[in-house]
Amino acid sequence: MEKVDKKSHDELLEIMATLEQHYLDMCDIEFTVELGKLWMLQTRVGKRTPEAAFRIAVHMVDEGLIDMDEALRRVNGEQLANLMFPRFDTSAAKDLLAVGMNASPGAAVGKAVFDWATAVEWAEQGEDVILVRKETTPEDLHGMMVARGVLTSRGGKTSHAAVVARGMGRTCVCGAEALDVDTREGEFTVRGGKTIREGDVISIDGSTGEVFHGEVPVVPSFVVRHFEGEDVDQPLVRAVARLMEHADSKRRLRVRTNADTAEDAARARRFGAQGIGLCRTEHMFLGERRQLVENLIVAEGEEGVDAALGELLPLQRQDFPEIFEAMDGLPVTIRLIDPPLHEFLPDLTDLSVAMAVADIHGHRKKRQRKLLAAVQRLHESNPMLGLRGVRLGIVIPGLFTMQARAILEAAAERIRNGGRAEPEIMIPLVASVRELDSVKGRIEQIASEVEAELGVTIPHKIGTMIELPRAAMTAGEIAGSAEFFSFGTNDLTQMTWGFSRDDVEASFFSTYLEQGVFPVSPFESLDVDGVGALVRKAATDGREANPDLHLGVCGEHGGDPRSIHFFDEVGLDYVSCSPFRVPVARLEAGRATLPAR
Repeated sequence: MEKVDKKSHDELLEIMATLEQHYLDMCDIEFTVELGKLWMLQTRVGKRTPEAAFRIAVHMVDEGLIDMDEALRRVNGEQLANLMFPRFDTSAAKDLLAVGMNASPGAAVGKAVFDWATAVEWAEQGEDVILVRKETTPEDLHGMMVARGVLTSRGGKTSHAAVVARGMGRTCVCGAEALDVDTREGEFTVRGGKTIREGDVISIDGSTGEVFHGEVPVVPSFVVRHFEGEDVDQPLVRAVARLMEHADSKRRLRVRTNADTAEDAARARRFGAQGIGLCRTEHMFLGERRQLVENLIVAEGEEGVDAALGELLPLQRQDFPEIFEAMDGLPVTIRLIDPPLHEFLPDLTDLSVAMAVADIHGHRKKRQRKLLAAVQRLHESNPMLGLRGVRLGIVIPGLFTMQARAILEAAAERIRNGGRAEPEIMIPLVASVRELDSVKGRIEQIASEVEAELGVTIPHKIGTMIELPRAAMTAGEIAGSAEFFSFGTNDLTQMTWGFSRDDVEASFFSTYLEQGVFPVSPFESLDVDGVGALVRKAATDGREANPDLHLGVCGEHGGDPRSIHFFDEVGLDYVSCSPFRVPVARLEAGRATLPAR
């Protein structure tokens, strides 16, 4: 343009500078030149990619146009999360097949499969698969869980595939209408193009909606490499680092992580976590340890129960030293066993069939018969509303005290070895202060015994998870006995809405979203009017009764940008989220303190 019409070119540059100085932002402009005269048609604040948002923000700070607070306002956690997903190598050759809706970000490569059963079968054989459907239904859930990504030819961002994939953190492209999917034949055809058959490799980009034939090389995120501690000298990383540093300097909320292993704990700490807000002990009773849980359930008499718990104690104790080491000097909130016991037992139907077959053949299986009787005794129509959480600790008192002893002995070991350990023992599913008092008293007795036996003072707290509406409504009473509350917003959302998440997300949620019953899934972003009102009341009443009460949240909402602003507003002390979302929470906690503009 400068060569063709230097006068108009220079005038345009002058106007662009004026617009940027006026709007203090990157502008999108429309103009035309007619008979040597420049006409400005329109201007607006320009749209930008997540990478551009971070880089433009710091550039404008360096140019003196805005300050760091304003730069922080102009980026958000959703953009940062997008930058943390692996991406396709931009320099690699690509064979573009179609473009659909960017429903859930990330880069996924795998063999195309056209039904959930094949997806599960191939995944179990170690294959990476992409589940391809016209549109998904609840019966596709198992396939979606094991697939690297999901591709559909129909639907949009509120379709079943999109809602479920985002909830799972699975890459998804929806509504690729150029694809004719034939699930019976196991193939799809690109209109006017090639046919992709089952087993052919495809690559999908959930950030752009692009679908490629063949394997496109995937490169890890520069931003994640930076958070992992690598020295990555790259413009985007420098911009992110500066804004993260500023967010950390502004935020009031602390950020912890949900972690059940030392590996997750260590990674979260590299990502900036300031402790663990949820360590789930039920995950430690799976695999080979199921047998020991079975021993506890079928044990006869007090001696049998004590023997079973004695077998579990050393195994439970060895779960914690490495976690305490990874979080040395930072608080670690450990939730005592929460799910109903039936989750650790064989399936009732399978066991009944096995016993019937044994009876036909005259086999005597005394243990299996006792196990069947126990499973039948513990069978519940709605186990998530049955014998679980604190109720287990009251009905089987030795179970919680065994866990408490294991935690405290592991903490003592860490302290004796020169480290620091700060366990916070969390009692789940409390609805009444009397439940909390019953279990807390036994744990305090165990703590005194362990400290006396090992000659170590163990800094520890005992608190509860607020995940029932009654607990939220009677928080003032409960706070008199609790040293901390941790809001379990996943279960609190289920209990408040009357939803079973596992059932509803895969069935009618997409319809609710499409019809506007709610704008976003209440499991993705906190329902501020309903569930949030309970959190606000519990926080207020709890603090009034106990000014020293620590307040946190450990549900998935702890990593959701919109929810974090609410948690900051109601005065929680920390949020806890998955390791991957720790940087997102840090950024949003900083943004939450900035005055609205």
